[in-house]
Amino acid sequence: MIEWFNKANEKIQENKAYLTSLDQPIGDGDHGINMARGFQEVAGKLSENDYTDISAILKEVAMTLLAKVGGASGPLYGTVFLKMSMTLKGRDVVDGTAFTKGLEDALAGVKQRGKAETGEKTLVDVWQAVVEYFQAGNITADGLVEVAARAKERTKDMVATKGRAAYFKEKSKGHIDPGSASSYLVFEALADVMKEKH
Repeated sequence: MIEWFNKANEKIQENKAYLTSLDQPIGDGDHGINMARGFQEVAGKLSENDYTDISAILKEVAMTLLAKVGGASGPLYGTVFLKMSMTLKGRDVVDGTAFTKGLEDALAGVKQRGKAETGEKTLVDVWQAVVEYFQAGNITADGLVEVAARAKERTKDMVATKGRAAYFKEKSKGHIDPGSASSYLVFEALADVMKEKH
C-alpha cells in the first residue's frame, strides 16, 4: 500500500506540467501543482511513520490530501481514500474481494461528494471503469492500465457538466479531464506495484 502511494507520487511529480496543461483550458490551471504538493506531502508522511494496518495508511493519505490539495481535488481525493480506509478497517491482509469493495465504496463516496455520475467529464469516469474492471475479476496490471487509459481518453469527447469545466460548456469538449488524468496516474502506479509483486 505504501509502495502504491510512493509510486503515485513519482508519477504525479513527473506529470505535474502535463496535468496543469490539461487544466489550463478548462479549469484554474493549478491541478498539477495542487496534486504534486499533496502527493509529495503524502510520501513524506508515509516515510516518517510506522503503520500497523492498511486502513491507517489510507486514512493518513486521505487526511493529507484533504489538507494539502487545493480546489475541488482535495475533498474528492480525500473522500475516495477515506472511504477505502473505512471499508478496509481491521484487516491485516486485503485480498482482491476486499480491495474491490474498497474501490466500490470509494466510488460511491466520490459520486456523493461531487454530486457526479459517469459521463460528466470528471475523475468519476476513470474510477467507475476501474471498479467495473475489478468487479469482473481476472485482473492484470496491463488490463488495469488499459481500462484506466481508455476511460481517461473518453473524457475528451464529453461536455463537462460538473466542476469548473462546466462553465465552458461545449468548449470543454476536445480536452481530457485533468481529474481523470491524475486518477489514471494513480491506477498506473497501482499496476506498477502489482507487476513488481508478481
